[in-house]
Amino acid sequence: MIHRIREVRKVKGMTLDDVAKRCDPPTTAQTIGRLETGTRTLSLGWLNRIADALDVDSGTLLALPNQDALPVAAVLDHKGAHALEKSDQILQPVIETDMVAMRVKSSIGDYRSGDDVWLSRRSSDQYAAALNRDVLIPRPAGRFLFGRLIGRQGDQLQILPLGSGTRQQIVKDPEWIGVAVRLVREL
Repeated sequence: MIHRIREVRKVKGMTLDDVAKRCDPPTTAQTIGRLETGTRTLSLGWLNRIADALDVDSGTLLALPNQDALPVAAVLDHKGAHALEKSDQILQPVIETDMVAMRVKSSIGDYRSGDDVWLSRRSSDQYAAALNRDVLIPRPAGRFLFGRLIGRQGDQLQILPLGSGTRQQIVKDPEWIGVAVRLVREL
């Protein structure tokens, strides 16, 4: 099985130890390192544990056959654009089974008109992991609320809608929420 655990971990800015501590149950950085390098066999159980620790879908950690890859030509940092130390590529994003999208028609907050936001649907037992993330929440009569999940008390979610001068909204026991996981923007 070809995987991209190291690539995803580095994008998330996490160390081996960070991932190891976030695993349930916790493990060691050495074990995560061995799984990354292939010196230890990556089972489906380990794949799911690591995906949960990285807060991604397990499919995101796999390099799938026939998946398009885009070669990385340069890296941009505070010193400007420069060549890579070793070759790299960006794999096509994986669409999760329960994923939904939202199209932005008018600019608001960090989102611009024309943006597409990919959202990962989460059930109530996964809401705590979405704190301080932008979420889409279904409301009665085909309406939705989109904003930052700023708190949770019992079955009530506290949402701060985007835009200046907005007030916190309280949503009780939504069926699901969509956590923003990818922004697609034309330049």
